Amino acid sequence: MIIYTVQSGDSVYSIARKNGTTPSRIIIDNNLENPGRLSVGQSLVLLYPTQTHTVRGGETLSAIARMYGVSVDTLWRNNPALAGGMYIYPGQTLNIAYEKPPLGRIITDGYAYPYIDREVLRTSLPYLTYLSVFAYGMEEDGTLIPPVGGDEELIAIAREYSTVPLMMLTSLGADGNFSNELAARILTDETLRERVLENTLQTVRDKGYGGVNVDFEFIPPEAADVYPVFLAEMREALDAEGYILMTSLAPKTSANQRGLLYEGHNYPAIGEAANYALLMTYEWGYTYGPPLAVSPLPEMQRVVDYAVTEIPPEKLLLGIPNYAYNWTLPYVKGESRAEPLSNVAAVNLAAEKHAEIQFDERAQTPFFRYYVYSPQKKRQEEHVVWFDDARSMDAKLRLVRQNGLAGIGIWHIMRYFPQLWLVLNSLYEIEKR
Repeated sequence: MIIYTVQSGDSVYSIARKNGTTPSRIIIDNNLENPGRLSVGQSLVLLYPTQTHTVRGGETLSAIARMYGVSVDTLWRNNPALAGGMYIYPGQTLNIAYEKPPLGRIITDGYAYPYIDREVLRTSLPYLTYLSVFAYGMEEDGTLIPPVGGDEELIAIAREYSTVPLMMLTSLGADGNFSNELAARILTDETLRERVLENTLQTVRDKGYGGVNVDFEFIPPEAADVYPVFLAEMREALDAEGYILMTSLAPKTSANQRGLLYEGHNYPAIGEAANYALLMTYEWGYTYGPPLAVSPLPEMQRVVDYAVTEIPPEKLLLGIPNYAYNWTLPYVKGESRAEPLSNVAAVNLAAEKHAEIQFDERAQTPFFRYYVYSPQKKRQEEHVVWFDDARSMDAKLRLVRQNGLAGIGIWHIMRYFPQLWLVLNSLYEIEKR
């Protein structure tokens, strides 16, 4: 794998010539919507298969996989243009193999709402060990609130790709928001706690989930000690029936970090209770905050540095964001609101505005600026967009092996981000269970 940064005067054709590949491969692998319009500073992933196959009439994907002794999942990962489907045609070139990923095996988890585009879902699932379906909330009496739109179809599709579906249990209330009052009420009442546990276990059995992913946020300090107890009780019940327990952790950098997001998460106790814990290493740049990278590398590393002192690293998943933000400047605290967009849309916007993409070496994250005339304000407004590309994903993903972590959790997979999957597939083997 080569990650190439577009220079002034480059085209897909000149890049292909300089790097010993073909324009069609660059276009297909990077899913370029308009290959004739590249932005200076844009990153492209260049891949070099070690073995290919030209499809002949009558062949099937399964037969080709058997012919080369690989799985169909491998063919899907090596050929994302298949979109997780079985359709192939005579004359089509399939990538059978690349060089062995240098960083070993990891587990991967991706979060999705039930309304995810099914093609995006099927394209993403070959890269996932687990699929966390967002999300079950709770009533004050311990009754569970199922995901809007239902979860049965996502569970069934995940199983088609040997991906283990996880039921997400959250402290979302009936209004769809995280509630610290609800979390405290459930956790501190033994009867309610037991009811939630029983309802969760029955849902896992009935729906065909492979385990539970618990995400209780904004836990008040008075419930901090009982939250790990709740998780330990759930782990014991799940273990008895062969299910796993995953949970999410606020991105702490010290044991006594202040703030409602952090105080309710006791790292060592939660780490002991769960099979895996996801570090939510994102949202430094967020909707109402100042313009920043969503996940600056040094801040991610600080969270990991603390986490591995409290939890065995083989239990930890690194949180990977899959979204970008567009801020209108100047930023005004309490007033400004960044607009979210996909990483692909960010690159397309840079091309549309003829903006040169910069790369922040400290954050290891790309960004760009552009101007738009505002008729209301009768002046040009400056915008800044922070997003992720192959370079930043490469840096983030390498943190997993550098720190001995179990793998990654991607929030979220609702929008297809081809460079994330290309880099992931080049660096690691994905564990399937």
